[in-house]
Amino acid sequence: MKQAVLIVDDMLDMLKFLERLIGGSLDVDIHTARDARSALEIVNNDTINVVLADIRMPKMNGLEFLKKIKGQKSQIVVIMMTAYGSIETAVESLKCGAYDYITKPFDEEQLVHMVTNALTHNRLLIRNTVLEQQIRDQKVLGGFIGQSRPIEILRETIERIAQTDATVLITGETGTGKDLAAKMIHNLGQRADNAFVAVNCPAIPESILESELFGFRKGAFTGANHDKEGVFETAEGGTLFLDEIGDLSPMLQAKLLRVLQEKEIRPLGATINRKIDVRIIAATNRDLEKKMSVGEFREDLFYRLNVFSIRTPALRDIPEDIPLIANHFLAAACEELEVVSRRFSESALRWLATKKWKGNVRELQNEVKRAAIFAKDSLIETSDFNFDGTLSPCADKNDPVYLEADYRKAKKKIQEDFDVRYITHLLDRWKGNVTNAAKNAGLERQSLQYLMRKYEIDSQQFRSGAK
Repeated sequence: MKQAVLIVDDMLDMLKFLERLIGGSLDVDIHTARDARSALEIVNNDTINVVLADIRMPKMNGLEFLKKIKGQKSQIVVIMMTAYGSIETAVESLKCGAYDYITKPFDEEQLVHMVTNALTHNRLLIRNTVLEQQIRDQKVLGGFIGQSRPIEILRETIERIAQTDATVLITGETGTGKDLAAKMIHNLGQRADNAFVAVNCPAIPESILESELFGFRKGAFTGANHDKEGVFETAEGGTLFLDEIGDLSPMLQAKLLRVLQEKEIRPLGATINRKIDVRIIAATNRDLEKKMSVGEFREDLFYRLNVFSIRTPALRDIPEDIPLIANHFLAAACEELEVVSRRFSESALRWLATKKWKGNVRELQNEVKRAAIFAKDSLIETSDFNFDGTLSPCADKNDPVYLEADYRKAKKKIQEDFDVRYITHLLDRWKGNVTNAAKNAGLERQSLQYLMRKYEIDSQQFRSGAK
């Protein structure tokens, strides 16, 4: 369907000239009106994308007309024309919501280019509005956003499984939301009012994982000065989520199997077993069938866990949902970071939808959050995703603080060091002037203020003794 341009001017010769110029240059439908009241009737009765209106018109001037349009249909993009090109008139029209203005006599090529950009801007406004409405209207379960068939199947499966009390095995690649699926099964089930306890199996050293799972009694080992309940006891009456179950050792696999079979546990140092009432949900990004074939995962445990199974889709399987997901993350990031509201350009959304997201939703969320911080203005372009906060970190590459630390902790430390030194240098250079510092760094002022709050950097300390 063609876009439509409404031209409003009380001078008949100018109206016909503009109709020929724009109609002959662009593939759009053209509507014309010689006064603002007639133009408003067209706006109310037809779909108009861009309005090109003169400021000086009888009965109702262009600024009044502009205010009425923006009050009724804010997505219509308005360009104002004036032969009285004072800066006051131009500023006033922009304040009232005009997209741009042009003074008469104008360059024909410049005007066509301006209308072309306005049409593109209108498409973007409509697309973002539709995406935002879809996010509000659709049934969102635990952060699963989308309208693709795989997401619909996932939602339906979660709802059905939640009504049972059976054990569930969730599989899927890293970053696909297996933990969100587990939480929704719990929240939609009969145990929703009781505890949901999550355990990341690889994150706990194997030497203490057994005591974390099953607890211990006083005197069970050196240093056991009191009883401690394990996560099975903590989750009593609720749900225990065992994440990355494929990394459990053979010994713990055997003990977990007995728990699933007998519905009871024995804390370390205890002499009798204890009955438990816990729903088990397990998740893994590993190929358990392959691990079973080489003897690394017990078949009997697999079949005990796999009463119901769910697979969370990778982003490459739902590319049509990526714009929805990205817009959801962007709105959340802007709110969390307290930065001005932003939106994606059409090219940025296309880039997001075609990128290979190895880290899936988690990687996409991180990229969107970084773009929300470092975008140069409210419209996020593809280039705004090129920032890499780990570039040129101010750290000694041989420093054991980094090399001997956990990978994630080391990476986080390098990022923090870079941020602090960069912001400190920036504020020192600009004598504590946050506005000038942000502009020089290509950041929004709110983004720089967010980073300053995060690292407790006060601009006041750079305002005295500056060069």
